[in-house]
Amino acid sequence: MSIATDKQKCLDCLAEAIADLQGQVDKEQLTKISNLIIQTMTGPWRSFHTPNHIFEVGAGGDAIEVISALFHDLVYVQVDQGISVNISRYIAPYIKEDREQLVILEPPELQEDAVFQMVLMLFGFSHGQALLPMSGQNEFLSALIAGKALENILPLRRLTEIAACIEATIPFRPQPASGLTSSDLLFGRLVNANEVFQLGWDDDEIAEIVKRAVRLSNRDVENFASPNSSHFLNNTWNLIPETNHDLKNVNSYTVHGYRVSMQKMEGFMNFLSPEIVFRRYRNEPDEKSYYKLLAQTKQNLEVSRLYLGTKLTSIAILEALSFRIGDDIPLSTMMGELPREDKPVIGLEQFLPEISDPYLPSTPIEAEVLGLLEKGRTVDSSYDIKNSPVTTFMVKAIGFAEMQRMLGLSKEFFKGNLTHEQLIANCDNYVIESIKNAVVQLFDSRKAALSQ
Repeated sequence: MSIATDKQKCLDCLAEAIADLQGQVDKEQLTKISNLIIQTMTGPWRSFHTPNHIFEVGAGGDAIEVISALFHDLVYVQVDQGISVNISRYIAPYIKEDREQLVILEPPELQEDAVFQMVLMLFGFSHGQALLPMSGQNEFLSALIAGKALENILPLRRLTEIAACIEATIPFRPQPASGLTSSDLLFGRLVNANEVFQLGWDDDEIAEIVKRAVRLSNRDVENFASPNSSHFLNNTWNLIPETNHDLKNVNSYTVHGYRVSMQKMEGFMNFLSPEIVFRRYRNEPDEKSYYKLLAQTKQNLEVSRLYLGTKLTSIAILEALSFRIGDDIPLSTMMGELPREDKPVIGLEQFLPEISDPYLPSTPIEAEVLGLLEKGRTVDSSYDIKNSPVTTFMVKAIGFAEMQRMLGLSKEFFKGNLTHEQLIANCDNYVIESIKNAVVQLFDSRKAALSQ
């Protein structure tokens, strides 16, 4: 979809939702807001948190959910490497930067207003608080922008409902020791806001606002419960370059850089559990739907952990071998350039031997992962190929159990507790010799091409 089409779709969604809420539909003002949203969501580093994502999160929701979805990922400091000038004008009066960290201003420097006070209250934040990237920073600032952009269009009551939805999209929050869930805490803050700003809700209406927020937050992460693990991994591969910007430099990112990006994602998948991905509050969603989400998420996490773990092992071996050449070698030096439609390329996989008697998967998860490694994910990414020939070769040669043992040693190598030569010495000799010979043959092919 083109940026112009996205801007029009965003404007249509926004105008229809505002009209549904009996807000002030000012086409000129809404056009500026829509352009601002799409311009920000199509920044150079965005590959998952894009216009398509916000439209998907809002799809099927009511007017409050649609508006909340459009704004909920507007600020993404880690991905965008800061906050663009276009959106910063909405939040500059309320925050400052101190030693590369964003901090909420304190009076008298802070000139407060009702929208800011409401957002601060719903997030449970306080004056002078440092904002943390993984603890609501982006969602807080996105909710504040939504409130300030729409304050002349919708009443505070509606802006509070929108802020509540955006607060609920803070992802992957473990349950606090108090036993109260993030939804319970949001309910309590809404009760306080209702009293302070005289919004006129009763407890049942506030519970419905929280249930709506849970619906939106679950749609925000619904990829985790994809019925197809390959689709889940496709989206995972879109997420990786958002915080690993070197991968945008196709064919020049290093073995080390690629490994670090795999390592981050593998660590992240091992931190997650289905219960902190999806939420449930007062039968939203219903019990059957909720447990189906958890079961599918559990399956996808198991597949992704094994998939990423085996890929991390193979890249560790390539990194260890690359140290024999130099300290920061491009991955394309070791493996060949990424394939291009207009130009045939020679890759490392063309020189790897066939495994005559391969190890067979011993579980359905292993069988699924081997299929994903060998045949590939269903969608290409700009920085990587769909399939994993080196990892497939290693799995067939030594099996998943040995790959898991090597993963443990690889992590010691990453920490500096093992040298690259020690890691190589601990790996199956046939695997090392085969990969080494394949790299040498790849170099020979380049030498032959150069000598023509």
